[in-house]
Amino acid sequence: MSSSLILSLALATAPLHLYEAVEPHMGTLVSIKLYARDEQQATAAFRPAFDRIAQLDRILSDYNPDSELNRVSETAVRHPVKVSDDLFTVLAASQKIAEESGGAFDITVGPVTRLWREARKRRQLPDPDMLDAALSHCGYRKLHLDPTAHSVLLDEEGMQLDLGGIAKGYAADEALRVITSLGIPSALVAASGDLAFSGAPPGHRGWSIAIAASGHTLELSNAAVSTSGDSEQYMEANGKRYSHIVDPTTGIALTNGLTVSVIAPKGIVADPLATSVSVRGRGWTPKEPGVSVYIHPDPAH
Repeated sequence: MSSSLILSLALATAPLHLYEAVEPHMGTLVSIKLYARDEQQATAAFRPAFDRIAQLDRILSDYNPDSELNRVSETAVRHPVKVSDDLFTVLAASQKIAEESGGAFDITVGPVTRLWREARKRRQLPDPDMLDAALSHCGYRKLHLDPTAHSVLLDEEGMQLDLGGIAKGYAADEALRVITSLGIPSALVAASGDLAFSGAPPGHRGWSIAIAASGHTLELSNAAVSTSGDSEQYMEANGKRYSHIVDPTTGIALTNGLTVSVIAPKGIVADPLATSVSVRGRGWTPKEPGVSVYIHPDPAH
């Protein structure tokens, strides 16, 4: 047996150790856990994974005025604009969920979500007339995608796209893809309430994932989990607790107090479905394959 083959076999059977790194991205702290042979292999995976998330934030953020998303909102009015593969992928996935959910998930609700952000800062409900005006510029059917040209067209001025309900799920997917491509089979990426994970940790059947909406801990692998609720982002006014999630049909922030967790094959599916179920409530079940939904009243209510 050659010495190079012996070395390869030794590396393949070397014990794996858990490493974790945390960085601020996309308005939250992103945590990556992975099993590697040594710190050098772990570091070589952490850097490109976080860099990929940072790259996607520059594309998908509606907070960054220079993001590709915001440029599209400004330039694609009644004029098709060609966009990057990443942006088109997320927009297409968003429109698919919008159709399936009957508009419960709608990325054109940006003008409304911006009013509610300001409302939470001031701790005062948005002006009803301003909400009505903002809502008039929303509607997922006003957004048009051309798969052949990879272009986007918006029907009217005043529209603003908001990918807050899907961008983190996609970013977690992509960071995980980068890590897997570097030969690390077991990793977990957590971006706030959005988790994506690959193969099970050594000696385990899966990653131990606490499902907030059920109170249970499950062992999962090669899947994603997204949780939506008002436990962290909310405002209280007139005796009600208003979530950061807005009903696209009314423009009003949710007050139903639900915590929703969705398990799906990918974060780009789990993330928007968690929002959709939060809006639609217990009477609606997603038809996406490989999806499980957990709903629970928020204990804070």
